[in-house]
Amino acid sequence: MRHLIDPLDFTVEEIEALLDVADEIAADRQAFRQVCQGKTLATLFYEASTRTRLSFEAAMLNLGGNVLGFATADSSSAAKGESVADTIRTVSCYADICAMRHPKEGAPLRASRYSRIPVINAGDGGHQHPTQTLTDLMTIRQRRKQLGHITIGLCGDLKFGRTVHSLIKSLARYEGVKFILISPEELRVPDYVIEEVLWDKGVPFVEAEDMELVMDQLDILYMTRVQKERFFNEEDYVRLKDTYILTPDKLAAAKPGMAILHPLPRVNEISIDVDDDPRAAYFEQAQNGVYVRMALIMMLLELASPVAAGARTGALQKEVR
Repeated sequence: MRHLIDPLDFTVEEIEALLDVADEIAADRQAFRQVCQGKTLATLFYEASTRTRLSFEAAMLNLGGNVLGFATADSSSAAKGESVADTIRTVSCYADICAMRHPKEGAPLRASRYSRIPVINAGDGGHQHPTQTLTDLMTIRQRRKQLGHITIGLCGDLKFGRTVHSLIKSLARYEGVKFILISPEELRVPDYVIEEVLWDKGVPFVEAEDMELVMDQLDILYMTRVQKERFFNEEDYVRLKDTYILTPDKLAAAKPGMAILHPLPRVNEISIDVDDDPRAAYFEQAQNGVYVRMALIMMLLELASPVAAGARTGALQKEVR
């Protein structure tokens, strides 16, 4: 039994295979509508979420499976003091696979140690968000036709942004990737990410505070919001929240083929005037999140793609003839 807690739990080859299945799903969703018939996904969301929780639920329902769970800690036995370990032991009796979001870093990892079903980390504090990373990788691969040999600018809250941390760890494994880390001093990438990922692997990166000065170098611009819920001091949040706002004017120097990504939700860091720009890929990202999570559920439950199975059957029939 396997879990997905960290983006590096899967090899590069496994990620490529998963993204191939996600592409098959995107091309023919109907072919997958009964793959998880009789299976149940538990969504244990101790922290508020819209896209991640609903995309997990949509993914399982699209596969013909069932969904149960809770959307806030207050609506679970956590409000009574139940531990994560006891919750997952119980949920293992009801479901075949589980997606967990938790405000405490390491909670999904702890759950996986007591679980009898696969556990998917759907975000733990400011630490990791591996399924968002898979979604990001799918979108980048669609737009750039590859995951290597790109310059990606990560802009905004790089300190608390778990999506940023996960994406850096994943893309650092591909050849020819360069990072431009765009943030104010207070929200720069944590030292442990720079030291353990970028320096350790010899991945080129630069840190910048002015988005417009580096815009013309980027193949991908990954915008993030300044997350109010991660700040202990509201004055600091108010001071930093409008540091970067992407507008059509600021895109004047950008490459025609650059792609703009954002894990959503956005507040005001991308002007709505950018939405109609062909480089805007963030709503494609949201759609890809369903396809990626469908492929992930299948992978962890060891369920074969009906498209691949059909292709093998067709090839075998031709041989017999």
